[in-house]
Amino acid sequence: MAESFVFHIAESLLQKLASYVSEEASRAYDVYEDLQVIKGTLSIVKGVLLDAEEKKEQKHGLREWLMQIQNVCFDAEDVLDGFECQNLRKQVVKASGSTRMKVGHFFSSSNSLVFRLSMARQIKHVRCRLDKIAADGNKFGLERISVDHRLVQRREMTYSHIDASGVIGRDNDREEIIKLLMQPHPHGDGDGDKSVCVIPIVGLGGMGKTTLAKLVFNDKRIDELFQLKMWVCVSDDFDIRQIIIKIINCASASTSAPSIALAHHESINNLDIEQLQSQLRHKLSGQTYLLVLDDIWNDNRAKWIELNDLIKVGAVGSKILVTTRSDSIASMVGTVPSYVLEGLSVENCLSLFVKWAFKEGEEKKYPNLVDIGKEMVKKCQGVPLAVRTLGSSLFLNFDLERWEFVRDHEIWNLNQKKDDILPALKLSYDQMPSYLRQCFAYFSLFPKDFGHISGHIAHLWLALGLLQSGVGSQKIENIARQYIDELHSRSFLEDFMDFGNLYFFKIHDLVHDLALYVAKGELLVVNSHTHNIPEQVRHLSIVEIDSFSHALFPKSRRVRTILFPVDGVGVDSEALLDTWIARYKCLRVLDLSDSTFETLPDSISKLEHLRALHVTNNCKIKRLPHSVCKLQNLQFLSLRGCMELETLPKGLGMLISLEQLYITTKQSILSEDEFASLRNLQYLSFEYCDNLKFLFRGVQIPSLEVLLIQSCGRLESLPLHFLPKLEVLFVIQCEMLNLSLNNESPIQRLRLKLLYLEHFPRQQALPHWIQGAADTLQTLSILNCHSLKMLPEWLTTMTRLKTLHIVNCPQLLSLPSDMHHLTALEVLIIDGCPELCRKCQPQSGVCWSFIAHIKCVCIGETKGKLHSQMLSRLRLRLRD
Repeated sequence: MAESFVFHIAESLLQKLASYVSEEASRAYDVYEDLQVIKGTLSIVKGVLLDAEEKKEQKHGLREWLMQIQNVCFDAEDVLDGFECQNLRKQVVKASGSTRMKVGHFFSSSNSLVFRLSMARQIKHVRCRLDKIAADGNKFGLERISVDHRLVQRREMTYSHIDASGVIGRDNDREEIIKLLMQPHPHGDGDGDKSVCVIPIVGLGGMGKTTLAKLVFNDKRIDELFQLKMWVCVSDDFDIRQIIIKIINCASASTSAPSIALAHHESINNLDIEQLQSQLRHKLSGQTYLLVLDDIWNDNRAKWIELNDLIKVGAVGSKILVTTRSDSIASMVGTVPSYVLEGLSVENCLSLFVKWAFKEGEEKKYPNLVDIGKEMVKKCQGVPLAVRTLGSSLFLNFDLERWEFVRDHEIWNLNQKKDDILPALKLSYDQMPSYLRQCFAYFSLFPKDFGHISGHIAHLWLALGLLQSGVGSQKIENIARQYIDELHSRSFLEDFMDFGNLYFFKIHDLVHDLALYVAKGELLVVNSHTHNIPEQVRHLSIVEIDSFSHALFPKSRRVRTILFPVDGVGVDSEALLDTWIARYKCLRVLDLSDSTFETLPDSISKLEHLRALHVTNNCKIKRLPHSVCKLQNLQFLSLRGCMELETLPKGLGMLISLEQLYITTKQSILSEDEFASLRNLQYLSFEYCDNLKFLFRGVQIPSLEVLLIQSCGRLESLPLHFLPKLEVLFVIQCEMLNLSLNNESPIQRLRLKLLYLEHFPRQQALPHWIQGAADTLQTLSILNCHSLKMLPEWLTTMTRLKTLHIVNCPQLLSLPSDMHHLTALEVLIIDGCPELCRKCQPQSGVCWSFIAHIKCVCIGETKGKLHSQMLSRLRLRLRD
């Protein structure tokens, strides 16, 4: 499937070729003419790529041609990246002012003369390859398409009929929707407002939104509520003319004999849009109607408003029921909160599975197969279409071995018919823009149920060059957050939590199966079943310790990513590590987490393209080679959990591209000058730095946004005034740290959005400096502060506070009386505070009136505990 990304890859390369850096570098190194030819040829090739992707299944050799283009684009990107590496080296040499470094730079392979000859040779080679590939493409007779206007293959058109007796587990949902339909529209009859109530049903593909809408549509109570019922499937395209025709035909069918309706249907297609809208308004005028708009994909608000203006001529009480996979579309069209359709219970899933896997009553003959079915349906996570897909694949097949195979393998390994779960989910994938499809595929490198942090996935995408340039000065992290928002809107993400500066989320298991499906060919998860890694694979995720050896890994130099995402799984062979570094010179991401090698080779400096290096949780490594500081492209460096690391490498300040740095060290004093040189540093973590007493006593880190400090037992102070852009602060179990230091000083204005304080057993009151974040703080978490006795009245001045989380503070007896001033507060969780929990009980507690306005209040409840666990997982994942 990887060749489906070629258009975006070519587009990204053209942007780099057109950049100022490439332009300046190409003139300086006398390769301008060759790069202009490459740019021109690639522009021509890009023009036919969309047509090639459409026809690759029909024309022999076209898929291979696309792979050749992808390969040459990646190779060209590596060459251009070399220009950036050289530019960064020059910046470091210039900033150092060191004669010794300048002399060393002259005699190294990166001096201008050697570099010019090397780059000229590589660029000519890319030019020749691209010319040949472009010439080969002429034989396919491809058409030039400049913009991706391809129609996405939609699901088949739906209809309103359903046998309600065959639907399992949706009775409660039907009742909830009918309740909404029975309620008067809050804006329907006031001040002349003619708006129609629109109720959106939203959920993942295959969740049963259409089935639920059919159940509601065919309920007898609906016939008593509405004079007119109309069912319109909108899935192919939001064409106003076609939708109007469908509504008119439905209205005619509801009020006319079938023969008359058929004749009307044939004649209406000849009417122009003016005549159509007139007929539409005539049909609906004065009628109390229910209109179901099934399977909406249109996110063009102007089109929706145009349709809405035409149909709001019905009588008061008319309703529109919409089904969509997109939360953003639901928000756009809905006049009431969306009804989010959840999965079926395990019991209902099993009943549905039995219905599709056996003839009626036949399951009683095969209790052993039913037991296997119980295990199977758990991985469907309540999605009815996934259950049906599994059941249908085993219908009339009673072979135990086959059932065990289906149980033990992912759904994407099964043959799929066009109306099964993966094709249904792939509709949502196909509808994404190409840049988002490519980013989505990289979720396949992580295990199921993996907790993602927005900043971490953003830096993986950034390291691999997947993020499109922003508009103006838009930060790259914000672009990544927009991508994540879009995936969330499409119902691809679950357990989603917004902590202001950070998101925490997981990928739905079935969506993870889809990611594995679309990533085939270029991204590979290596486990004990992997016996061969194809040469074209560029991104590897190793999830089992016994799954790798020298012979297994490809000799191709194309590999760009090596990940160890599973806790406890790492590399222990220094020889294998040497092989990787020598072979994969174009690595962008090298994750050696949980490894046990004792030394990192000096040759690590040869990985000049490297953007991310993880040496997390290595319990043996004592020193890093100073050569690691030659990695000027490095954006992410994690030394977290390296408990034996005696000192940080000298020259850390030369890592001028570094944005995230995670540190565990025995060092007692840090070189503040080195940290001051890290002008792009945004995330910084200190954990288990047992000898560290002071941080940032005399230097600013002006770009730092996230700071995590945990288990630094001797740390005494935390001068936040040296961190003017800090937005997220985690401070956990630092026994000597005096949080209330400088309480008498004037309050300094802070930009904090998230503050997490855990395990400060002697802290009796919140530190006054928190007041400095009154205008920005969104999440405040206070955990395990056993001496905390009161919350200050100034807490109620936090005008943007959305989440307040208080856990295991047993001495805390009350809340501020002005809690009602916290109008933005949406979530309040209190647990492990016995007396306070008693006072905050709904209706009866003396403090209940202070907090009754808050949308979600969890007082010692399971939901609150789950939120606490999620926050803890966020903190743990931040450390990784």
